[in-house]
Amino acid sequence: MVALNEVPRRRYTAGQTPLQHLRRLSAELGGPQIWIKRDDQLGLTQGGNKTRKLEFLIADAQNQGADTLITVGGVQSNHCRLTLSAARAEGLDCHLIVEEDLGPDGTSLGPAGSNPPEYTGNFLLFDLLDADSVTVLGHGADLLGEAEVLAEKLRGEGRKPYVIPVGGSNPIGALGYVDCAVEMLDQFAEAGLDSPTIVTPSGSAGMQAGLVVGLHSAGSDVSVIGINVSRAQAEQEPKIVDLVDSTAHFLDLPPVPRAATVGLGDYVGTGYALPTPGMVEAVRLFARTEGIVLDPVYTGKTAAGLIDLIRSGRFSSEEEVIFIHSGGVPGLYARAQAFA
Repeated sequence: MVALNEVPRRRYTAGQTPLQHLRRLSAELGGPQIWIKRDDQLGLTQGGNKTRKLEFLIADAQNQGADTLITVGGVQSNHCRLTLSAARAEGLDCHLIVEEDLGPDGTSLGPAGSNPPEYTGNFLLFDLLDADSVTVLGHGADLLGEAEVLAEKLRGEGRKPYVIPVGGSNPIGALGYVDCAVEMLDQFAEAGLDSPTIVTPSGSAGMQAGLVVGLHSAGSDVSVIGINVSRAQAEQEPKIVDLVDSTAHFLDLPPVPRAATVGLGDYVGTGYALPTPGMVEAVRLFARTEGIVLDPVYTGKTAAGLIDLIRSGRFSSEEEVIFIHSGGVPGLYARAQAFA
């Protein structure tokens, strides 16, 4: 087994993120006791779950002698924001390749340039953090293919680029949440939580896969339920399993049982980043009862899923649920119309 402390790592957060009991929300829903893991309070610009992944990814880039980062995502990508922030903290160049959003009905709005991003939210932060370039492509473009083309061009200019996939979700990035699983188990013990259920957003799957591997490695019976934000269950779960398996292999761990991977696809709506009534209700409910603001793409839809599971009787009043706040709040300002 490869010990995490043997893997190169940078540090962008001082200590653990808080684990808080949401008493008012729990009472409002009349279901399990709900706790929240505040990974929106991680380090780098405006925080979020990608910071944990980047601690390992940036260290790997530096070990390879990289002087430039290239990564990809949507026009309101939290991962792109945080990768750019890490680059600025480390004195690296950073290029972003992003795709336009879908239209409100979940369909593409046409060729590149037909749906230019609004100058707000994360897209505004790309500018404030002074990205070396931001290339906006049409929805559905081959972002990683374009990243490799750019990397090859930069190599020809004598640069040493390091390409990071969507969401930082590969075995190296997932190590951030292998480590988080250990952090959370310590917090559960301190709070007297016996065997809670973790409910987490599931998109590029690095966070969920890392948690599953970390809990498995620790011999814990804590379960993880992913709420998919972009795909149906039948499509998402194999992606999670692949990353679970490759991360466990990276750490030289025994195979993780397939049953440990659950990604519910009932709350996506018409597509990734497109608002749903359940998301709007959930964001308003968390804000009204606890003063906690969620984002509309990841945590809002995950909270909508959690609320529906509680209302449908999935959890008893004696159970404990841990909701992971993965950050992403800057994206809320780019989708304010959903709340009007």
